[in-house]
Amino acid sequence: MARQFFEAVLGEARRRHLLSQEHFTVDGTLLDAWASLKSIRPRDEGPRLPTGGGKDPAVDFRGDRRRNATHVSTTDPEARLARKGAGKEARLCFAGHVLMENRTGLVADIVVTEATGTAEREEAEAMLDRMAVPQRVTVGADKAYDTREFVAACREMQVTPHVAQRLYSAVDRRTTRHPGYAESQRTRKRIEEVFGWIKTVGGGRKLRYMGVARNQLWAEITATAYNLVRLAKQALASPAVGLCLQTS
Repeated sequence: MARQFFEAVLGEARRRHLLSQEHFTVDGTLLDAWASLKSIRPRDEGPRLPTGGGKDPAVDFRGDRRRNATHVSTTDPEARLARKGAGKEARLCFAGHVLMENRTGLVADIVVTEATGTAEREEAEAMLDRMAVPQRVTVGADKAYDTREFVAACREMQVTPHVAQRLYSAVDRRTTRHPGYAESQRTRKRIEEVFGWIKTVGGGRKLRYMGVARNQLWAEITATAYNLVRLAKQALASPAVGLCLQTS
């Protein structure tokens, strides 16, 4: 039902000609799980005995090397240890993935998955494949998507990969020489507005539910709310859309 609600709002945006079918942006972010690092224990051992008393006793993990392959959270077994970059601390997280339409900044798709090293690119491919548009489209993305596998998958789906280039990039001059590539690189940064809204207004900075399925339901409802806010702003900014709203 949450997905149907999300699709119905997208359908309304499409009816009002606010959802283009040509230019998109994809990105992912980490969402803190509703689980503490103290809940992590080895998969093949019993829980570590706490030291000290009180409602929040200390647990000594000094010297332990905790990895997703060998450790799991007893609070939320689907949460995974992940870090946003080198030098950052590892946290129990889920991964949130968004496909944004570039012209009006509407969320075209949203997915919550386990936080793995390849989840961003895998879900980006899945979202683009679900879109199934009849003509060639472009998708902007940051350097994390500049891999030969992702670029090849995009081209196979008739999607032009406007991804930011690494030092040894899988994207060549055939793509970067066009003005549209530079425009996609400018516009793709708007997706941070989506993540910012989801984490502040939508309450996603610290998830309140356990497991992928419940958090996926939350994400779809939150993205629907975001799109409704965007539609209202577009109606105020565009007289044509406003007239459509009054006569509908």
